[in-house]
Amino acid sequence: MQKYYAVRHGRQPGIYETWAECKAQVQGFTGARYKSFPNKEEAQEFINGKDSYSSSKNPSKKQKVSNINDFDVIVYTDGGSRNHGNFKGGHVKTSDKAAWAFHISNHDQTYEGTGGEFGATNNRMEIMALIQSIKRLNELEINQQNTIFVLDSQYVLNAITKNWLTGWKKRGYKKADGSVPVNVELWKELDLLLPTISKKTFEWTKGHATNVGNNRVDALLNDTMDKM
Repeated sequence: MQKYYAVRHGRQPGIYETWAECKAQVQGFTGARYKSFPNKEEAQEFINGKDSYSSSKNPSKKQKVSNINDFDVIVYTDGGSRNHGNFKGGHVKTSDKAAWAFHISNHDQTYEGTGGEFGATNNRMEIMALIQSIKRLNELEINQQNTIFVLDSQYVLNAITKNWLTGWKKRGYKKADGSVPVNVELWKELDLLLPTISKKTFEWTKGHATNVGNNRVDALLNDTMDKM
């Protein structure tokens, strides 16, 4: 399917039909703003200033959307793995590769980070990506600015937005059935970090689709696994 890459802020703003052309305009460009779309009309709307950071599995269902101009800091995070646990009945091997990545935009500055781990699940990497992005925001001392986190992991988002994490904490980091959440040590670390971001919004985006920011962190983590 043909995609159209809209560059709002880059070396030469405009609409491009290939990622290579888009990449040439935004790679290394401070404060670049770009996104891919299924048609030119939506791409033009993005260039004109209209933008959504949410995608929906059901396009007919109304969903919260956010405007890029409402935020000082935009954070994309993602986790991935190449293991046998990605299908029902599969198991993670100690030699399987996994990685996390984040991409932060703060006005005219861009920051990225990625790391890998052997024998980890995709879900573990999703939590790690968010943890590492928050740590970086604190290091940069931009954690008090209005921030949006865009993730494709319902696993992580539900724990935060549906207050699962709060419930686990109240029960001594146990689920309602008494079992301990998988990756509990990471959930504890995340729980300590979340309050350090004073103004935060969390939204979901469909993975491996038209969101260029999400595609960027996916590319970063895959590059990390390639090098492992």
